[in-house]
Amino acid sequence: MGADKVIDYTKEDFSKSDEAYDIIFDTVGKSSFSRCKCSLKQRGIYLTTVPTLALILQMLWTSKIGSKKTMFSAPIDRTEDLIFIKELIETGKIKSVIDRRYPLEQIVEAHRYVDKRHKRGNVVITVEHNNKT
Repeated sequence: MGADKVIDYTKEDFSKSDEAYDIIFDTVGKSSFSRCKCSLKQRGIYLTTVPTLALILQMLWTSKIGSKKTMFSAPIDRTEDLIFIKELIETGKIKSVIDRRYPLEQIVEAHRYVDKRHKRGNVVITVEHNNKT
């Protein structure tokens, strides 16, 4: 993707260092613009894939005032992209990391686990399929 530095949030709190960045891309919603603002260079951008009401309000505010901006990026559902990702998975170039599996009956517990924000991969809900006809 062209990043000069990738930070593992479980090992390093970038917001407590003196380093400043052109872009902070929060892919999982672990941060906020207000927390990251001091770590952005002038004209820096905070980008996330997790929209919140606070983020939307901040986007409106920063579009009018200040040099540091916040933005939301939504995934694009294009058939070509999905086929490309499928091929990467089939050739082993992308591997999913599964932290835990829960049966559908335990979906509440699965949500509780995810809400703790300690997962190290995907949480999968399994659905048992009965073919009783």
